[in-house]
Amino acid sequence: MVHFSLNNIHNIFLSIQRFWSHRQYSTLTAMMAAPRFGNFVRQFSCSAVAQGKLAQAPVQIFGIEGRYAHAVYSAASKENKIDQLEKEFNKFRTLLKDQPKLLEVMKNPTLKRGLKRDTVEKVLKAEKFSPLTTNLFIAMADNGRLKKAPAVMDAFDTIMSAVRGEVTCTVTTAKALDAASEKALRAALNGFAKQGEKIQLTLDVDPTLIGGMVVKIGDKFVDMSMASKITTYTNLIKQAV
Repeated sequence: MVHFSLNNIHNIFLSIQRFWSHRQYSTLTAMMAAPRFGNFVRQFSCSAVAQGKLAQAPVQIFGIEGRYAHAVYSAASKENKIDQLEKEFNKFRTLLKDQPKLLEVMKNPTLKRGLKRDTVEKVLKAEKFSPLTTNLFIAMADNGRLKKAPAVMDAFDTIMSAVRGEVTCTVTTAKALDAASEKALRAALNGFAKQGEKIQLTLDVDPTLIGGMVVKIGDKFVDMSMASKITTYTNLIKQAV
């Protein structure tokens, strides 16, 4: 077990505060300009989405997976099917785990899009998935993005965590924290959370850190480990020599 005093933890999180207090959530306007995204949205049956009137999520996820996640979140919101979509995503994850060949088909770059589309559509309809979920993956298959399905579902989970006011935080230390240090750490993190936010803390151990800690809050990352400092100092010495 390793012990961090309350003062140590306070000093560590002063470096986090500068970006924590300036977190901002932007809109989806820029994403609507992307041609591929527009094509995807039009494949949904929800007219409000097709007209570009997206329901704004409380957090923005970038990249291809973010575009699909935001679009399906908006469609589900307007149809009041958020809970159903979340359950079906979990069901689809289980399906991919139980049927690894299906995942192989989705990720195989040598297979034609039409074959991937037909395979996924057949499986989803056999498992009685809703049209919303089915249309999402069919659209991804048509656009050659089916291999991104797991990432899209993860991005959707991030959106839902934000909807519930959850802020994911992972703290990695060289040794497991003792009870007092963990309590002080949780208190420090909760002190930085905004009103209505709930910290979802995960504690990991990585002996290669040597000392200190690595903190990941949402999409922010701070490396305060001894290993990182040693690397920095070593590079400085090499440059000087």
